[in-house]
Amino acid sequence: MIYRRGGLGDTLLLFPAFELLTKRGFEVHAVGNTDYLKLAKHVGWVSEVYSELPELEKFSRRFIFSGEEISPFPSNRKWIVEHYLESVGLNGEFSSKLPIAGSESSPFRNKVAIHPSSGSPKKNPPLDFFFEIEAYLSSLGVESLYILGEAESHLKDKLPKHYPIRDILEFSRDLASASLYIGLDSGVSHLASYLGVRSLIVYGPTDSVVWKPLGENFEIVSLRLDCAPCFPNVCIRRDCLSTEDLLKLILPRIDHIFVQVHEDYLS
Repeated sequence: MIYRRGGLGDTLLLFPAFELLTKRGFEVHAVGNTDYLKLAKHVGWVSEVYSELPELEKFSRRFIFSGEEISPFPSNRKWIVEHYLESVGLNGEFSSKLPIAGSESSPFRNKVAIHPSSGSPKKNPPLDFFFEIEAYLSSLGVESLYILGEAESHLKDKLPKHYPIRDILEFSRDLASASLYIGLDSGVSHLASYLGVRSLIVYGPTDSVVWKPLGENFEIVSLRLDCAPCFPNVCIRRDCLSTEDLLKLILPRIDHIFVQVHEDYLS
């Protein structure tokens, strides 16, 4: 039994532990956000999910990631996946891609998926940053579609072309079909990268060493200022999220990606 409460990203970063325990013959039960954990159950890495702790006596091994038992965070700057695996006594190779196939009818097919928010306003650049990206994509002849979760529902009037997340498994299948994903350090970004979608992920005040996503097809976009990372004690200026400076980094990457895709298509 593994207990870990948290958001989508926190939950996904536990999946390698679920996978390795299952491969070692354990029946894995997980406690946390059941909406997110059902992805692990869907791919066969978890047998049962709970929102509250079940009776602990029936489990041969119990790992409770909380302030009172096992710390949910590493004590030094290491990838949190490594912290989780060390905490449960595991090592070995795990999947870099979450085995969920893309949907043929996905609204993201042949489009760029953009998630303009994260779990904390401290990590979010101005919305104009994403409007500039959308306009640049349009100049390349590429369509984009915004992703709005429950936390971003207040943006729906500002973003008429959007996909509302209602069911995490359905969303995962749709997102897996996107041509490119652009977002921040958020749970949705972790999901996109883990699904194998080519991803450009902006890190401002948060630590990409600790919180980098699973996957092999992502790029971290960061100004790498000397004062970063600083989350959650983020300064008022937030120079690490400067729209102008971030655009200088990300627009050439977008241009390179779509020139490369076009050349691959012609060849």
